[in-house]
Amino acid sequence: MSPYLSFARHQWAELRNSVPMRLSESDLQELQGLNESLTMKEAVEIYLPLARLLNLYVAARQSRNTVLNQFLGNAEKTPPFVIGISGSVAVGKSTTARLLRALLSRWENHPKVELITTDGFLYPNKVLNERNIMHKKGFPESYDIRRLVQFVSDVKAGLPHVVAPVYSHLTYDITEQEKVVHRPDVLIIEGLNVLQSGMDYPHDPHRVFISDFLDFSIYVDADAEMIEKWYVERFMKFRHGAFKKPGSYFNHYTQLSEDEAIAKAKHIWHSINGKNLQENILPTKERAQLILRKGLNHSVEKVLLRK
Repeated sequence: MSPYLSFARHQWAELRNSVPMRLSESDLQELQGLNESLTMKEAVEIYLPLARLLNLYVAARQSRNTVLNQFLGNAEKTPPFVIGISGSVAVGKSTTARLLRALLSRWENHPKVELITTDGFLYPNKVLNERNIMHKKGFPESYDIRRLVQFVSDVKAGLPHVVAPVYSHLTYDITEQEKVVHRPDVLIIEGLNVLQSGMDYPHDPHRVFISDFLDFSIYVDADAEMIEKWYVERFMKFRHGAFKKPGSYFNHYTQLSEDEAIAKAKHIWHSINGKNLQENILPTKERAQLILRKGLNHSVEKVLLRK
């Protein structure tokens, strides 16, 4: 017996229930990742039903808090509804997060939706080098988990002006920039480690984790072989684009031949990202309340919803 209800693509699409699409084709182009083709059909059939489900969850939580505040006789604002999105590098979780943010912000009962990535809570490269774990960036030990948990806790507590560090994929390091989150209706947290818990951090006695604050969790899934293919394709596109920009940490990869670049991408996948997927990310999949199972071209083929 599976703990999940399974929906084929056409079954899930029927649950949209006439929710209108308020995003244009140009909006979708801005939201999609480098190696993805986010079509209007995909947004309508997969993400509109998901946005509708999340809206119902948020509305139910807001209603419950209204009753509680009436009982207590206070006028406190409802704490933000926190959504966690996890999955492998290159699986498309960032696009999922951006699209859900855009869709959910169109609902009147929760117009203020913030998106934070856990990349900002990686230790700076200087610290990773000092600890000799630069080759394990993205693994559990590479995150300042205490700072991340404190951030989520403060946002959930309704504190104003909660600050999050910002990570640059160009320089491959934490920047001097900061992002301020001010009492959102919904907070979306996207990252490799969103569903990890105490058992995934045996080196850290800290026993409160992001997963403890989530109201709803999503895992973006695909076969590892397919994700590797997407990773290599994305690497090659970066090689002709972002890697050439001034200050790019990976600029030296532009000097490789096509075959050398493909070999390098596959080596990085097998020694770092694929290893992290198998050891630390994939084992958290069934902690999610909803799993988006992708097939070719990043198209979702099946949706699993926890009973």
